[in-house]
Amino acid sequence: MKIKEVLNALERFAPLPLQDSFDNAGLQLGLTDAEVSGALLCLDVTEAVLDEAISLGYNLVLSHHPLLFHGLKSISGSNYIERCVMKAIKHEIVVYSAHTNLDNAPEGVNWWMCQKLGIQNPKVLEPKEGSLIENAGAGMVGELPRAYSQMEFLKLVKETFTVGCVLHNQPSEVREIRRVALCGGAGAFLAGEAHQKGADAFITGEMKYHEFFGHDDLLVAAIGHYESEQYTLELFKNIIEKEFPGLSVQLTSVRTNPIYYL
Repeated sequence: MKIKEVLNALERFAPLPLQDSFDNAGLQLGLTDAEVSGALLCLDVTEAVLDEAISLGYNLVLSHHPLLFHGLKSISGSNYIERCVMKAIKHEIVVYSAHTNLDNAPEGVNWWMCQKLGIQNPKVLEPKEGSLIENAGAGMVGELPRAYSQMEFLKLVKETFTVGCVLHNQPSEVREIRRVALCGGAGAFLAGEAHQKGADAFITGEMKYHEFFGHDDLLVAAIGHYESEQYTLELFKNIIEKEFPGLSVQLTSVRTNPIYYL
């Protein structure tokens, strides 16, 4: 099968028009008429990830975060992005990214997070404006199978996402956690929407200091950008293997998270 057939399957699941206006999802590098030898899945494209693809003999790298987000004025190898471009072209590797289109897809990144936490009947938190696709948009909100105390819930989140550190506020009102909203990555902009949709807790990847203020009746937790999106690789794998069960697909063994916890 050709590489473009794999990419077409991804775009049926997460159409490119679902991406946010600032994004650069889609084909990053390469020619898609080539026969696909295998797909390596990652959150971030790095030189080590490309080296792994080369060692596996794979000519397709699928990432969540786009390698090319801003325009390049030169390609001289002065930074890792330029070196990745040079390496991918030299070894005829196609690089493709499904970013906010996969976030906003009805059963995309946030839906997958809900499955990991056992959240039932998840619905989109902020519908995608102008989209004709039902339940497409940013974030998800749904119900846990039972109520948790705040500490029980935070421990559940920490264990589910293997988090080194959970940053959270301390709501003034002690309440049980049953209705949960979430958004993978940088989702702080949805905290207000989570409150309006009656959530007891809101989980996202990252929030700034001042964004933790003003949520007296909402438990807010930031678990790390990478940690919140790590299961995106499983989502990629699930999409591809359903369509192409014979294709060799692997999750990268490279830890691309640049953040460590002491």
